[in-house]
Amino acid sequence: MAFEIFVKPSTATYDPWLNFLAWGVAAATFPLIWIGGLVTTTNAGMAVPDWPGTYGYNLFAYPWQTWFFGPWDLFIEHGHRLLASGVGLLTIGLLVVAWRSTTRSLAVRWGAVGLLALVLLQGILGGARVLFDERVIARIHGCVGPMFFLSAVAFAVFTSAWWNRRERHSLDAIRPLLKSSAALLAAFVAQLVFGAFVRHVDVSDSPAQFRGAVYFHLITAGLISVLTGAVLYRSWAVEVPLHLKWAALALAGLVIVQIGLGIGSWVVRYSWPDWLGDFAFAAQHTSLVNSISGSVIRTAHVANGSALLALGGYLLLHTYRLAPQSKTLRLPTQELQGVAL
Repeated sequence: MAFEIFVKPSTATYDPWLNFLAWGVAAATFPLIWIGGLVTTTNAGMAVPDWPGTYGYNLFAYPWQTWFFGPWDLFIEHGHRLLASGVGLLTIGLLVVAWRSTTRSLAVRWGAVGLLALVLLQGILGGARVLFDERVIARIHGCVGPMFFLSAVAFAVFTSAWWNRRERHSLDAIRPLLKSSAALLAAFVAQLVFGAFVRHVDVSDSPAQFRGAVYFHLITAGLISVLTGAVLYRSWAVEVPLHLKWAALALAGLVIVQIGLGIGSWVVRYSWPDWLGDFAFAAQHTSLVNSISGSVIRTAHVANGSALLALGGYLLLHTYRLAPQSKTLRLPTQELQGVAL
């Protein structure tokens, strides 16, 4: 019931400025994930040993000449902090717009508060990662970032004009797609956690723990492939808006790209599988983990995974919005009006 109260549109009118800013936060978060992934890939996370400042300077007052013309790891880490601060400021702006608008529901306003809390948590985790140099914190930090991206996209969907049009379809037609989309998003979240364990290997992890994380990562990848096929088939088999069909098609394409990037990430960091050892290209393999191409492949794998998570949430929310609400969950009209300010 709580989920429906939040996602069901109120009687409030559409606010284009709020929605524009919400999409701006989401758009700014995606390159932040790219740069954050590059920081981890190139082991630049400890290039600046203090936090929240940079070598004793205020974050925004650090000399730009040293930043631009200094070592690469300093450039990428400080740039990551600046962009993260920019996303935080945008989120604060989103909160102000949401609370100052007289056309928004209380649920949307508190949703903006939740976004700010999540981005603040991510910033604190990033600082703790630097101060304590803990892999466990790095894993959590690596999961919260994509989840914030997902939340920002979800908030943009909630505040969109399409969401407020109250378009509904037959529940019997939508239910299979709704179930597949929900299962797919859950699989994406699980894959995010397993991927964080594989990417941030701790010296205290046993070989068995690492192999287990890899196996679960592979199994979940197979499950995602099957669920993606189901979502693609069901989205084109029923009458849904064309943008939803194209979203499912784009998601399937990104899953194929992600599989290729996953294989490439393993090869550049470790090697080809043992059963390919008899082939010359595999036997003569040299690790490219520190090369430009290797860094790009591994970072792209992380960023594309975040894009899949956000697109999966987008697809699920739009599918949910098309389904007629269950009578057991529908609130009285008086209560709905009570949550609209």
